[in-house]
This record gives sequence, C-alpha cells and structure tokens, in this order.
Amino acid sequence: MAAVKMYTTLVCPFCVRAKMLLKQRGVEQIDEIRVDLNPGERQEMMARTGRRTVPQIFIGDTHVGGCDDLIALDQRGGLLPLLQAA
Repeated sequence: MAAVKMYTTLVCPFCVRAKMLLKQRGVEQIDEIRVDLNPGERQEMMARTGRRTVPQIFIGDTHVGGCDDLIALDQRGGLLPLLQAA
C-alpha cells in the first residue's frame, strides 16, 4: 500500500473525516504533519500545494488535495487504485 502523508491540525473536522475514510480503505499508517505545532511545516505545505487549508493529503508522490478532493476521488473509484499502486 502506498505511503500516505497528511498535513493536519489538532481541531480539524475535515482532517478527522479524511483519516476515517483512509482507514476504511485499508490505510493503517498515516504520516501526520501537524502544521499548528510547527509553522515551518505550514510554509512547506503551502509551497508544495499552493493551498493554505488542511488537510492536504499526499498518496505516494501524488497530491490528492483536501478532504473533499479525497471523497470525490473515492466516489470516482480512484482512491483504491492509487493506494494500491505503490
């Protein structure tokens, strides 16, 4: 299964939803980067994604986007193949 990296904050309902969906799809480990604890990580996230909001989700080297993007990808049937690609 592909590595999953997610930029998050502690009190983010969208982060919780995204993590729940990933776990439902068999993801056992999510590399969580807390941008609320380290402002430098937020700057890195913004540089990598062009976005300010969390979560920002990467599966392998692919930037999926935020929670809504992840849900849309799953509904299109694209999430499982991406997770299994690596």
